[in-house]
Amino acid sequence: MHENLAFPEQLRLIDERSAAFRAAVAAAPSLDIRMPTHPARTLFDHVQHVGMGRRKAAAIVAAGPADGPPEESAWGGGTAAPREREALLAWWDESVEHLGSVLREAGPDRECWTWWADSPSPQTSGAWARRQLHEIAVHTSDVQLAGGAPQPIPEDIALDGFDDCQFTLCATTVAWPHGPAVVDYHATEGRSWRLRLSRDGAQVTPLAPTAGDDPVSVDASARGTASDLVLFFYDRIPLDSLEFDGDRRIFDQLAAWDPSV
Repeated sequence: MHENLAFPEQLRLIDERSAAFRAAVAAAPSLDIRMPTHPARTLFDHVQHVGMGRRKAAAIVAAGPADGPPEESAWGGGTAAPREREALLAWWDESVEHLGSVLREAGPDRECWTWWADSPSPQTSGAWARRQLHEIAVHTSDVQLAGGAPQPIPEDIALDGFDDCQFTLCATTVAWPHGPAVVDYHATEGRSWRLRLSRDGAQVTPLAPTAGDDPVSVDASARGTASDLVLFFYDRIPLDSLEFDGDRRIFDQLAAWDPSV
């Protein structure tokens, strides 16, 4: 069975994707260009939003066990992003360096508040590191697209990222409000996941390659590169960008479902 990225590798890749984000911002023709994936935002707005998210995550990990996230004053007060490009890039560097410092000091096992308590992912600093890696990777893709030079998410990050999408963002004990369904996702790089939707919630199982026919009746499936699966899950590309079979309505229902409501 494939092993997900270890904590030291997650931290290294956070630095790598953060550098790629920075390079894409530096190469963009203007900070005023609109983000294709977030039309209401300019590139400046996007950098500020993503940088503030890194500061908030650092404050959550630094706080340790808690019943909720820290007040905005713990991470947002007096740290608004400057509008001049070089100063903005320095502010971005400071944001991600602070996140990395807090994560390294905490290690992978510090308990802390998370918003995914109903999922099987742990409520730890290590889980926050994983989330941060994949959020930065997707936001880097956003900026590259805005600058006219889109690149796929690197394979190792994307494979771990789609696994995180399933186990952290999708799996839950909250009842599925529609009819029971089974959905399979297949990455062309050789990994697959099965999502079972029922009154018991959303349960995810990694699928190991096996010989012979699968006896489970699957209601829908999607296949693509790991990068495309991640970008589809984050609503960056449409389902038609993937190979899919079965009941398309299930994907629409999943996209509209908010278990927290």
